[in-house]
Amino acid sequence: MTKTTHRTIFSERGLIVSCQALEHEPLHGGDAMAKMAKAALQSGAIGIRTNGVDDIRAIKEAVDLPVIGLIKRDMPGSDVFITPTLDEVVQIIEAGADIVALDVTDREDRLAKAAELIAFAHQAGIAVMADVSTYEEGMAAEKLGADFIGTTLSGYTPYSMQIEGPDLALVSSLAADAQVPVVAEGRIWSPEEAARALQAGATYVVVGSAITRPQLITARYVEAVRQAIGSEA
Repeated sequence: MTKTTHRTIFSERGLIVSCQALEHEPLHGGDAMAKMAKAALQSGAIGIRTNGVDDIRAIKEAVDLPVIGLIKRDMPGSDVFITPTLDEVVQIIEAGADIVALDVTDREDRLAKAAELIAFAHQAGIAVMADVSTYEEGMAAEKLGADFIGTTLSGYTPYSMQIEGPDLALVSSLAADAQVPVVAEGRIWSPEEAARALQAGATYVVVGSAITRPQLITARYVEAVRQAIGSEA
């Protein structure tokens, strides 16, 4: 198989919008995420990241953009939930995603499992985005054959950097040493932070909650307003 390169998927550097809504969220179900994807395309996004078979299919039908697909699944006794098994990889591929995103962290013997999942995706002609939390995991993911390294899980493993904003240091260190594109993702709340991620060396930047989760956006405004009211009391 001819290895898929990022340039055959994304024609330029830029913004990938994560259009996801979990079952407990107001925008879950229906065509909400497909409409979010249309809005992202209209405003210049170069790709979409989304969760679940239904939304992958709906978004592929709605927009002519590359789609990074994943399936979040809670596994009893495990902290790994982003595309944890081969079943999810198969479903993502069958749904039409251009890239499979999966957890490639160094816990629960995950690296060995990830190697199998990456190999399977490549045999099917599909690229893989490795969601990692540390520099070491990112470099291990590259050795396993990942086509993209995403900083998605920084701060979401107990041993990774616990900071409020995006982990730009991780972006920078991976971009300096990895030969595959680095995707900045995680806790990016402003256009300025997205720009800084690219300046730190990311090839692409994924923004989700700040664009597509109105309940979280509203909560940030509510908190700021309450603090302002409290300071006037």
